[in-house]
Amino acid sequence: MARIYAVGVGPGDPELLTRKAERILRQVPVICAPAATAGDSSHALSIVEPFLDRSRQEVLVRIFPMKKDQEGLDEFWEDAAETMISQVRQGRDVAFITIGDPFLYSTFLYLYRIFRERHPDITIEVVPGVSSINAAAVAAGMPLAAASERIAVLPATFEEEKLRQTLLDFDTVVLMKVNRVFDRVYALLKELGLDGSCAFVSRAGTNEERVVFDLDSLVGKKLDYLSLLIVKKSS
Repeated sequence: MARIYAVGVGPGDPELLTRKAERILRQVPVICAPAATAGDSSHALSIVEPFLDRSRQEVLVRIFPMKKDQEGLDEFWEDAAETMISQVRQGRDVAFITIGDPFLYSTFLYLYRIFRERHPDITIEVVPGVSSINAAAVAAGMPLAAASERIAVLPATFEEEKLRQTLLDFDTVVLMKVNRVFDRVYALLKELGLDGSCAFVSRAGTNEERVVFDLDSLVGKKLDYLSLLIVKKSS
């Protein structure tokens, strides 16, 4: 029986793929890659291109719109899931590639639910990947946690009062998907006196990597979707 692989391809540097991820990507006949819109390229696909042989491997790009409101997105998840299931039923292994790790804020999780509920007979093998959180911490020179320090990871779109409490309760807070709400988050950080203990990191692990400590310089700017904010009280 063919199977589905969920392969974490890391934040952007092809050399950060695990040996297992590279082996699987070189051998499977079908690669499924997510893209935000029909006109967009797939960031995950650009990372793994050096390992693919287009003469014998088929690449299927499927749309996964990136928006907070999940209404109307089921059809996109269903399309990708059924495309992959069809390949597996034909006896072809399929590798779904996702940036970072498949089980951490990943596009694969939408498909995983469908597979588990409707196709429990199909084997799914998940290959962990280096997350952008790890790569960003290294790029900023900000260790995430040591000894008894506590760390929280959450979307920056979290409710403001809960975000406030999280910032007060934890030693390190990593805010994902911060680009659209940066100004509001920055205002809260200034209010709590934490604006000088942060690093904004975008495109970690790529040639376009950017690390900014002067958060005031980012206010009012259009920021990259692939970005996060690290708040480290002890830095």
